[in-house]
Amino acid sequence: MNEIETGRVVLLTTSHRVAPGLLSWTAWRLLHDADEVLCADAAHPQLPYLREAGVEVKQASPTAEELVRACSGGRTVLVIATAEGDRPLTDGLARLAGSGRVAMPDLELLPGSYDLPGARLLDLVQVMDRIRAECPWSSRQTHRSLAKYGIEEAYELVEAIEDGDADELREELGDVLLQVVFHARIAEEAADDEERFSVDDVAAGIVEKLIHRHPHVFGEDTAATPEEVKAHWLRTKAVEKQRDSVTDGIPLGQPGLALAAKLSSRARTAGLEVPLPTGEGIGYELLAMAVRAEAEGTDPEAALRAAARAYRDAVRDAEAPGA
Repeated sequence: MNEIETGRVVLLTTSHRVAPGLLSWTAWRLLHDADEVLCADAAHPQLPYLREAGVEVKQASPTAEELVRACSGGRTVLVIATAEGDRPLTDGLARLAGSGRVAMPDLELLPGSYDLPGARLLDLVQVMDRIRAECPWSSRQTHRSLAKYGIEEAYELVEAIEDGDADELREELGDVLLQVVFHARIAEEAADDEERFSVDDVAAGIVEKLIHRHPHVFGEDTAATPEEVKAHWLRTKAVEKQRDSVTDGIPLGQPGLALAAKLSSRARTAGLEVPLPTGEGIGYELLAMAVRAEAEGTDPEAALRAAARAYRDAVRDAEAPGA
């Protein structure tokens, strides 16, 4: 009896990260069945689709008291939430309900659409668009001027991984992701059509590559062990790249130990027996150690960093008062 007398308020929320009109069946049913549908934002992206579907939407910004009165007689009023969330209205309804002096309608929050996994990446793209257009520093950056930051962020990511701090890791992954989106945004402005691409092109390229290089997941091939997966990857990569040497594609600008280990890995995987070059100096000794470490399954760069961190701690201990 109480529901019939006081009615019902439904606050419909939607995600701006989902295409307008893609609402749940429950949301569509209530939009059609409600006695009145209100929305304060005349430019709300859902409105054209609702009107096309025959839903009459009234532009209005009722107070909590006005909304409660509109529900009298058992009416259902559906309010389409704006991007700001209609905080004054919801606070007002909460205040009335808490007063105990007003017969309140039933209050219901109905999510009409939900974010899909990865939806916040759309926010990042939009924020980057605005920063590129309006920030005096960001608007002047080029691929070359940003190159050093890519290296710095990659090293900070490695440090976060080695520290084992999840919050730090999440933050550093975001910084690396920013570099990807930033470079893609700059590329959109390239004067040459052949040099122009977007973040969607970047994503499409890596999706295509991952599917092609994982025939045991997306195709009919099978792989039961990590070694078989690696063999699949190397075969497909060799066909794609059509390289003249197993050393092609190895960036020579990476740290020396990592470079030596990568060269050793490529040669060993290809089944090449290559004697190490001999010469005077510690460089050749480090090369031999890096090759030995890689053959034993140890990342020489990571091993040296771990030892260096231990050395740093020892230095700090020696610096401590009374040491």
